Amino acid sequence: MYQTVSDTADSGGGGGGDYVVKLEQVPRWSDAEQRLSSLAIQDDDSPLFPNLYSVDPLASPSGVDTGGNGASSRFPVNHDVNAKIYLWRGDPWNLEVDAVVNSTNENLDEAHGSPGLYAAAGPGFAEECAALGGCRTGMAKITNAYDLPATRVIHTVGPKYAVKYHTAAENALSHCYRSCLELLIENDLQSIAVGCIYKEAKNYPREPAAHVAIRTVRRFLEKQKEKIMAVVFCTTTSADTEIYKRLLPLYFPRDKLEEEVAVSKLPADVGDENGETIIYERKIRINPLPTVTKTAPTTPTAPVDLPVSDNGLKIRRSSSFLDTYLDPAFMSISRDPDERHREQREKAAAQAKGGFNCGKLLGFGELGGPSLSAAEEYSLHSRCLAKANSLNLSEIAEMRIVYRGGVDSEGRPVMVVVGAHFLLRCLDLERFVLYVVKEFEPLIQKPYSIVYFHSAASLQLQPDLGWIRRLQQILGRKHQRNLHAIYVLHPTVGVKAAILALQLFVDGEVWRKVIYVDRLLQLFKYVPREQLSIPDFVFQHDLEVNGGKGLIVDPRTKYVYQRPHDQ
Repeated sequence: MYQTVSDTADSGGGGGGDYVVKLEQVPRWSDAEQRLSSLAIQDDDSPLFPNLYSVDPLASPSGVDTGGNGASSRFPVNHDVNAKIYLWRGDPWNLEVDAVVNSTNENLDEAHGSPGLYAAAGPGFAEECAALGGCRTGMAKITNAYDLPATRVIHTVGPKYAVKYHTAAENALSHCYRSCLELLIENDLQSIAVGCIYKEAKNYPREPAAHVAIRTVRRFLEKQKEKIMAVVFCTTTSADTEIYKRLLPLYFPRDKLEEEVAVSKLPADVGDENGETIIYERKIRINPLPTVTKTAPTTPTAPVDLPVSDNGLKIRRSSSFLDTYLDPAFMSISRDPDERHREQREKAAAQAKGGFNCGKLLGFGELGGPSLSAAEEYSLHSRCLAKANSLNLSEIAEMRIVYRGGVDSEGRPVMVVVGAHFLLRCLDLERFVLYVVKEFEPLIQKPYSIVYFHSAASLQLQPDLGWIRRLQQILGRKHQRNLHAIYVLHPTVGVKAAILALQLFVDGEVWRKVIYVDRLLQLFKYVPREQLSIPDFVFQHDLEVNGGKGLIVDPRTKYVYQRPHDQ
């Protein structure tokens, strides 16, 4: 049980223990008693942080004057923003705030979450985390807080760090903090306690991570300060506390002195308006040269014939008219890449519509159109997954078209698809796609199998193969790579023809993994019966199609299906 702390909390105090600290007990960054100006302390005998400020790794090299000299601060004093910042030494979940942040891994495992959080929150917390379906690096998801003093818990996944890809890691970490703050506002919450979102196992250096965290929060509060009441930076080690004490005045100066000193101590790159690292190469756009009015030369010169194969810049050293020799192919790169990709897709779609489409001629639907790159598939999958997680799709789940099974004979997880439940007339295909993406997401991370019951499905209208092709694009390459097999029970001539068309016109790699199974007893060799939840009509259909060859006992209903003349 938690108990309320009666004494005022100290930012240098330890964390741990079942106690509750109210927000008003946490020292505010702008409070007078907190003004141990981190940039001005030079006392090496300070009992709180000995020898902390004797060497400043952010200081400019000796001999280089980077002092104020009239330079404007990139983070000026803002008392309204400073009043929302707190620094607390201890575990975030001991604080009575609206939300606390859990730094975890993509699977939201307890072993990789914040130490002690799951035990403090109770068993229901772990169950809700498992039902989230994971979380991508740089993103965030929210759950209830259960036994914690907080109202909600926001889960986020920090990036791995490598020097070669430090810019990508910095931007992913910045997105973690920004995603947490965005979720806070979306859920009408106002106060948040956030620890250091990095893991020792991911090799992220402490001080660069603190720079990213503090500047991202500062930039976010500059835009959304009316919607957020408090942001509490929580540290659990003395090293992190020292770093935050030293870096907070750089981004949240409390007076003009700290602002002036911060001008010379801030790193060169403090990010853009969101706190993300600026990648100048991606901002470059080559525009056409301005039109130059040409005047006729007084002395005529013989024209110079340039080879057709020369695709570079064709420049004569004596010419002053550079635009005369600029190759049009080079100038075309000034166009927006997104616009160019869109035009390519529209052109491919127009060609597919106007040309000969074998799949459409055979009645399989629109199988043409442009293929997606890996980046486009990833972006499409991410958008659909995010939308699916934000919607209530319970009406799709109740139709039992797609649901989780157990494992196959080799331990791979199984997804079950029931064709007869696919009622096209009363099904919202867009919401169904989102539900499929959400259900498949935990499975496609590793090898898995699909069991498709085509029993009596020929009586229902089915979507065309163009729609199936689009669904496969949304699931992405990971689905293609990790799919082990598709077991099709009770296949008909029509479904075999459709799968042949998918092999020829859509994706031979995936659809050649189809294994046709004529009877249930044969299916049970691949997937044990106890690992499947099978509708009753599938047993009856199997009896009718196979003429009662052998007896099948459903262990769920204890019903024995026999030959018709035996009944």
